[in-house]
Amino acid sequence: MLREVKERHGGPYDRGSADNYYHRGYRPHYYVGATYQSDEITMKDMTAEEIAEYKQGYEDNQASGNHKQW
Repeated sequence: MLREVKERHGGPYDRGSADNYYHRGYRPHYYVGATYQSDEITMKDMTAEEIAEYKQGYEDNQASGNHKQW
């Protein structure tokens, strides 16, 4: 079953995708507003759904093969 994925900039899916794109490790987190400009929510304060969204973003980007070329 497919689930709805929220792709708000700074949200869990977005952060998972960006972490994978930039070759950063798996570290579930997100921002309540603008990335790096608002409070960061870390894994210990995330819901199971938010962690799943982060993981989906991370895995979707990995599957796409789209990674930053340094």
